[in-house]
This record gives sequence, C-alpha cells and structure tokens, in this order.
Amino acid sequence: MLDSATTQVIKAVPPQPANQGRRRGHRLLISGLLALLLAATALVAVSPLRRPLPAPTITRTLPASTTIPGKAPKVPWPKTGQAALSVEGVGSLGTSGGRKPVPIASVTKVMTAYVILTEHPLDRGEQGPTLTVTAQQAAAYPKEQARGESLVPVVAGAVFTERQALQALLLPSANNMARILAAWDAGSIQAFVAKMNDTAAALGMTGTHYTDPSGYDPGTVSTAVDQVILARKAMELPAFAEIVAQKTATLPVAGTVRNYNSLVGKDGVVGIKTGSTDQAGGCLVFAAVVKVGGRNFTIVGAVLGQPGAHTPEQLDRVFRATRPLVRTAATAIAVHPVIRAGDQVATVRGPLDGGTTLTAVQDLTVVGWPGMRVRLDVDIPAVPARLPAETEHGRVTAVAGAGTPIATPLRTGAGLEPPSTWDRIRQHR
Repeated sequence: MLDSATTQVIKAVPPQPANQGRRRGHRLLISGLLALLLAATALVAVSPLRRPLPAPTITRTLPASTTIPGKAPKVPWPKTGQAALSVEGVGSLGTSGGRKPVPIASVTKVMTAYVILTEHPLDRGEQGPTLTVTAQQAAAYPKEQARGESLVPVVAGAVFTERQALQALLLPSANNMARILAAWDAGSIQAFVAKMNDTAAALGMTGTHYTDPSGYDPGTVSTAVDQVILARKAMELPAFAEIVAQKTATLPVAGTVRNYNSLVGKDGVVGIKTGSTDQAGGCLVFAAVVKVGGRNFTIVGAVLGQPGAHTPEQLDRVFRATRPLVRTAATAIAVHPVIRAGDQVATVRGPLDGGTTLTAVQDLTVVGWPGMRVRLDVDIPAVPARLPAETEHGRVTAVAGAGTPIATPLRTGAGLEPPSTWDRIRQHR
C-alpha cells in the first residue's frame, strides 16, 4: 500500500498523451531539414564568388585600313621612254614604259658621285682632299673632245679638291672628270666600275649594269625605277644634295661652269642629273622639294629615252616631260584627316553587364593623295577589372603608304567597374 506522500507525487505529474512525443520529433526533423536547405542555399550562393571572373573583352570597331577619299591623281606620263615618280616618305605615284634596261648616258654619274662620297664623305661646304691631273689624263683631252664628249678643260698638274671634281662631274657633266675620279679612288677605271656594280647590287638595282663611270659607253644600262632608288640614297648625302642644287661653280682651268639641268630653281627642283647620247636619248633624274603641312617633302623621279636629234633637243624634250610630273606630284600631296578626336576605336565589355568605349584622344592626319591606302593599327593592352572614366588606355596608329607612323592615345568613356557581390550572386557568376 502506498503512503500519502507517494500519492501526492503521482498526482503532481499528470499522464501525457501518446502522440505528443511524435509531434516533437516532427518539429525537430523539419528544423533540421530547414537548416540543411539554408546551408545548401548559402553554399550555392557563395561558391561562385570563389571562382575568378573572366577578363573584360575588347572588340575593335575601327577598320584595319581606310582610303584617302577623292579622285586619284592622273600622272601625265611621257609618251615614249621610261619614267618613275615617287615622294620620299610617302610612296610611289607609279611608273611608265616598262623596266627594260636601257642606256642612261650621263645619268651614270649619279652612281660615280655616290661611290666617291660614300668612300670619301664631305660635310656641307667642305672641300675635302685634293687630286692632281696626270699628264696622261691631260693628254687624253683632245681625243675626248674630238669624239664630242662632255668635258671640262684640264692640264697636267692641275689640282682639284674633291668638291671641285664633283662639281665638274655633276654640273657640266664632265666625262673626263668621271675617269679622273675613278682612277683617284680605285687606282683604275675597271676597279672603280666594279665598285659601281657592287653598290648597285647592294641597293637592289636589279636592272642596272655599269661598264664605265661616265655613261658615254652605251653598255651602261639601267631603268627609271632603279635610278629613283639611287637618287633617293644620293640625296641623303649632304654634299651631293648641295652640289646638284647649284646653278654654277668655279673650277680650276675651266673657270665658271654651269649646270646642264636648267630646271634647277624652277618648280622647287633641287637637282639631280641630266644625260644625253644618241643611244640613250634625253635622260633626267630629278628631285624637287614641296612643303606640305609645315614639312618639306622631296619628289624624286626619272625620265629616260626622250627623243631628239642632238643634245639640246634631247634635253629640251626631257625637261618638257619632267615639269608636268613635278607639278602633278606637288599638287597631289596634301594633308588628309583619317581619324578625328572622339572617334570610337573599340568597345570593352565586362564579365557581366558593365562596359565602356575607347576613343581617339587627338586627330590623326596623314600626308598622301586621294586613293592612297592608310593602314590603321590598334594596340590595346589587357583591360583591368576596374578602369576609371577618361583614362588613357592603348593607342591607334595610322600609316599612309610608305609614310612615318603617327599615333594618338585612346581614352575610356564611362568607367568600367567590377560587378558587385550581389550581382554575382544574382547572376550566379
């Protein structure tokens, strides 16, 4: 039998329903499942943040090249012979008459002077070393004169400076001075001619072969294209450019001599060399200077094989064929804008929705003529995730023909910002 105290304890703890324990178990199970779901959701949301975002992408919107607008210049090529025309640092205006090697007469003396000056350089105004006319060279003068050659008077023992000898060679086109210079430099005419041919090969003058230093021998042949190659190199020599631009010079024995190139001083012409024989006809390699956009540009060309019964007629024909070429080139050259400041060059897209543009900071202008192709090169480094607005990044370069590349920086438009954490979670990135 239970005592009264035990009966009171039993009364204090009433009996529980049988299903109450089961409900508590259900609640614990649901709570656990919710916790697992929340953990999985958090894991799904956070795990992409651990992966690096792809780099911003660049899309070029500028074409690879453009063409200077307008009608291409029509070059008035001579009806006979060969011709070639180019502008130094810009490009070629073309050629006419093919590339068959032909006699070039005293145009040969450009190579003679070039070899002399590359082996015995002269500064502007410098006279250089001296050479003395030998008795044998002086004795040859009457025979040379009887053949109708272009000469300067010489006597045995006459002393010429290098500059004076080159003036005799290039202005009155003295054949005898070509031979005297050749022997002075190489010891013999044959050895000097070998140097001339070696130099021509080195310069890429594939249609040229020299047999003498004066051009009197019709076996000396070349092309208009090759002579332009040589003329461009020769005009880089200060003493050469200085001499061929002279109208007259004063020499030992001969006194004052004049330049056979009567175009010097007209239409910007600053040289270079005439030539004329029955086999070669009238020939001229020429250079002229024109100012465009505050800069000087040199027009270089060659006209070969102009007809005529004698030297004055041949030279008159070649001068008449040359002047329109010089004027056409001078008129054709101009400054042309190819990119304006603010022109879009590329777009940049971020890994999500962000982006910006890259535009030219300055105008880009080139020197050329209508119809000339202009190459447009774009250099844009890898774009960082954050790139503030109005920031310089990359550059664009324009090159017209054979001209010098000119460039301008690129600048961002709107700032590029990396996506926020929320954007990454929202887009699962």
